[in-house]
Amino acid sequence: MSMANTDKSPTAAPATPADVKRVLEAVLLSTREPLTLADLRKVFADQIGPEVLRPLLDELRAEWAQRPLELLPVASGWRFRTRAEYLPYLERLHPEKPPRYSRAVLETLAIIAYRQPVTRGDIEDIRGVTVATQVIRVLEERGWVDVVGHRDTPGRPALLATTRKFLDDLGLRSLSELPALEQINPNLEIADAQSKTPSS
Repeated sequence: MSMANTDKSPTAAPATPADVKRVLEAVLLSTREPLTLADLRKVFADQIGPEVLRPLLDELRAEWAQRPLELLPVASGWRFRTRAEYLPYLERLHPEKPPRYSRAVLETLAIIAYRQPVTRGDIEDIRGVTVATQVIRVLEERGWVDVVGHRDTPGRPALLATTRKFLDDLGLRSLSELPALEQINPNLEIADAQSKTPSS
């Protein structure tokens, strides 16, 4: 008794743009990590180029504009993400407390994000206090900060910068999409705040 071939792998690319779009949708919905255009081309055995994929991804993004999930282009590629207004409902199913970061960690991350690449000494000059090793370690373990080189000065201090994961986690494609410092909490004006002394 012979068994029928159950191999369902496609041998040719989908016939129509609508079919390609449905495949893109299925692939992107089934993965947790962003997929690059190169990853998506592999799905079609490199038979479909980026000049076709980009407009279809934009169309798919528009189709999902009014749904609870959104298709986002981020630094590492494309991915679906639940819209922020629906997160409180999901948290009821999986009540996890997001990690809480100290003010020192958040200030250090802000300095790195807006002034990168920076050394630990640069961060200390801006904050006006010593940066604990643990602060940098927390950001490195989260995957948001990495050493990208060394400054050509005595001691060759490490230069820190944000990573693609940092951008991905914030839903950004590039650092240029970070909000202007003035739009963020005015308390982040660390250098100015610490240089002022209370009047008596």
